[in-house]
Amino acid sequence: MDLLHPAARRTPPPPAAAPRRSPAAGRSAPARAGLFLAAAAALALSMAWAVRIGTADVGWADVGAVFGSRLGLAVEPLPPLVDSLVWDLRMPRVLMAALVGASLAVCGTVLQAVTRNALADPYLLGVSSGASAGAVAVVVLGVGAGVLGVTGGALVGALLSFGLLLLLLRRTGLDSVRIVLTGVVVGQLFTALTSLTLMASADADTTRAVTHWLLGSMAPARWDAVLVCAIVTPLGLAAAWLCSNALDGLAFGADTAASLGIGVRRTRLLLLAVTAVLTSVAVATVGAIGFVGLIVPHGVRFLIGPLHRVLLPYAALAGAVFLVWTDALARVAFAPRELPVGVITALLGVPLFLLVLRKRGEL
Repeated sequence: MDLLHPAARRTPPPPAAAPRRSPAAGRSAPARAGLFLAAAAALALSMAWAVRIGTADVGWADVGAVFGSRLGLAVEPLPPLVDSLVWDLRMPRVLMAALVGASLAVCGTVLQAVTRNALADPYLLGVSSGASAGAVAVVVLGVGAGVLGVTGGALVGALLSFGLLLLLLRRTGLDSVRIVLTGVVVGQLFTALTSLTLMASADADTTRAVTHWLLGSMAPARWDAVLVCAIVTPLGLAAAWLCSNALDGLAFGADTAASLGIGVRRTRLLLLAVTAVLTSVAVATVGAIGFVGLIVPHGVRFLIGPLHRVLLPYAALAGAVFLVWTDALARVAFAPRELPVGVITALLGVPLFLLVLRKRGEL
């Protein structure tokens, strides 16, 4: 005779479904180190291959001869035109693409944690709009043209927009929602100033040139600009990486970060300044290139995990590889006519971003 109560004889409920795990879950430190070395090797190979890509045919022997001559090796010199094409045009362009891609990807990663906004990108603070206004003021109005140039004007405009952002936030604090809203306001203000200047003073040819610059292009990259980015970018990336633990805390909210002993206001101000400087230098040099700082952090976070100590270096490498190849595609897609690289990043970025959202179960 079965003496158990009927409720006790019910079929036990099925076990709860296991939580979704990142592909990086359980990955050992040696495995991550190996993956990092593979990513670094992919960047080196991408840069070497991108030097060869273009309307003019350049072989591996030509690239080797250019480097050999710069190193003082006994190699047969190339014709001056080929040597200048590789060393003065393509090499700075490829290096600039890698540096700017790394900067934008890291800035997007940092701002997504600081603001707790999945749609945050390096242009959230209005820096890009300020740079555009500064560049247009130099090109169209001639303001400081003999002293600053387009790059200098863009840098000044970007820093002015960031200064205005901090001024508007001085009393309300650095709350993540206020940062986002104020950044949108500042960006719209400088966008309106740019449009007003173009409509009031520019002719058709100038407007076309400025629009091409605003969409982003690596064509203006030269060794002096590469040197500036090569100094600023590693310093900015190192500063962001040193704040990795603080970024982990901020990603869970200001209260959680404060309970961990993190100075929330001071850390946010530091990180906002770092991202503003990195973005300002990038935009002032090559224009506004969208989607790199938005899609790369999400894709790398899905593959590597959320810890910023690991996430930031991988984001820098992935951003560099992504922009090196998109710039190469911009050079040859409609050769001999060159597309702005911002057009290519947007065309590739939209489906990639939708794919990342689908993989994460958010679409």
